[in-house]
Amino acid sequence: MRKTALVTGATSGIGMATAEILAKNGYNVIITGRRKELLDRLKNELGVKYKSDVHSLCFDVREYQQTEEAIENLPKSWKNIEILVNNAGLAAGLAPIHEGSIDDWEQMIDTNIKGLLYMTRIIAPMMVKKGKGHIINISSIAAKELYENGNVYCATKHSVDALTKGMRIDLVKHNVKVTSISPGFVETEFALVRFKGDNTRAKNVYEGMTPLNAEDVAEAVWFAASRPPHVNINDMLIMPTAQANITTIVRKK
Repeated sequence: MRKTALVTGATSGIGMATAEILAKNGYNVIITGRRKELLDRLKNELGVKYKSDVHSLCFDVREYQQTEEAIENLPKSWKNIEILVNNAGLAAGLAPIHEGSIDDWEQMIDTNIKGLLYMTRIIAPMMVKKGKGHIINISSIAAKELYENGNVYCATKHSVDALTKGMRIDLVKHNVKVTSISPGFVETEFALVRFKGDNTRAKNVYEGMTPLNAEDVAEAVWFAASRPPHVNINDMLIMPTAQANITTIVRKK
């Protein structure tokens, strides 16, 4: 019998790659996101390629009522969720603290922190009731270090790091695993979203170096998810070879 995983933010990048690697390895997958056409396309692709059952949910994790209704209205056969991948997240803007956009701040806080909390609050009780499960939070090198003008984004990812540790303490007695995966530079839609569709600024982020790709991070998620029952990967920090820390990057001239 196939197990079930749920991946938030599955319409692109790390979320999409994670949904694919889980389907490839025999999971039925619930994919969530805000772009229905992309969810429908991914659902069809995974079904054809891997013969995996895929259920798509189009909602915004920033809205608790939407999130609760989406999960509560899942068919009974889809509610036995073994793995929750809290992937939905973003960076918005790049400004010093005294010039920051309140809208950008709220978007990051609502998505990166509150969205993760909402999903966990709804699904973790199901895992506790069964006495097993695995929550995997997609974090960032920004959870470990800070960089100029990254203030609020870094704060949200530091929160993910703290919440992951807190979840692990609270849930260990219920045999529920908790993992954080913290990548450095990954070339996805991340920079394009941060710079609000400015392709030139987004491309400059990765200029002259080879960043990670979404599949690299998805493979780390699968490694954590595929460990035997007695093994939990608490935290994994993954960097491109050309990146030593959050600000030290070797770029080819």
